[in-house]
Amino acid sequence: MNSVERVKEYLEVEQEAAAVISESRPPAHWPSGGAVEFTNYTTRYRPDLDPVLRNVSFTVQPGEKVGIVGRTGAGKSSLALALFRGLEAEKGRIVIDDVDIGSIGLRDLRESITIVPQDPTLFTGTIRSNLDPFNLFTDEQIFTALRRVHLIGSGTSGTATPVVNSAEPVATANGTVVLENKNIFLNLETPISESGSNLSQGQRQLMCLARALLKDPKVLMMDEATASIDYNTDARIQETLRELRDSTIITIAHRLQTIIDYDKVLVLDHGRVVEYDHPWTLINREDGVFRGMCDNSGNMEVLLDGAKKAWEHKRLVDDS
Repeated sequence: MNSVERVKEYLEVEQEAAAVISESRPPAHWPSGGAVEFTNYTTRYRPDLDPVLRNVSFTVQPGEKVGIVGRTGAGKSSLALALFRGLEAEKGRIVIDDVDIGSIGLRDLRESITIVPQDPTLFTGTIRSNLDPFNLFTDEQIFTALRRVHLIGSGTSGTATPVVNSAEPVATANGTVVLENKNIFLNLETPISESGSNLSQGQRQLMCLARALLKDPKVLMMDEATASIDYNTDARIQETLRELRDSTIITIAHRLQTIIDYDKVLVLDHGRVVEYDHPWTLINREDGVFRGMCDNSGNMEVLLDGAKKAWEHKRLVDDS
């Protein structure tokens, strides 16, 4: 009878929306620009719970880099779920390049935008099958993605300087000791265990980021994707992301320094937008929420310097 009870329970589980709605499909190359607009968006996890996002409204221009910050429970990860319709809108809507995402099928939506999740997901197989499960890319494209996330160093003809894995000393025939390259990411057929258990947490996150960059996405959501990565590697990855001038990047920040030079910062508090502007503007706002977060970080001078440099660079670009 326990089995019967479980079958009955699963029969009554609320189903997701249709994967494809034939009469309402987005254009073939959607999204082409990467503009994202939330309009009075409200959602909740269950009907009997309070809303996790309340009347959220903001606009991200094509190619902009936007950081999302807020205290625990502010609604940052809920915003990421909403963009992929893991949560459905109770009120309001989300529009990407003039297409209301609530009107199209889930497969059309989720195949067209990309997320690097907080908890990296890898599968049993090889490095190649994890990065390119549908065999759409060449080896060189895969190696380029691995270089961009610094799992391998810059090199040519499929060779590279090890970055994540250190080299090991090996004795040669004449008795000399050399460093043998032990970077597993130079061999795309290297096996990956279930859930990537033979890799460190940081390596798993970098693999997921490489998989995302391989698709050259127009809209990229990063949910604390560099939380398990050391600061220097994180800084180099941010340099790589800045080169993606044609991609809209929305980053839920683990470190304020990660997003201090972004185009905009969105500050959430209890599911509401409380501040949304350039980091330099927000950090100079007396009694502002973002300024308070920077103060509490104990890294105020570095954050001020980073925000100021980003603002001056933006003014220089706008003037030219």
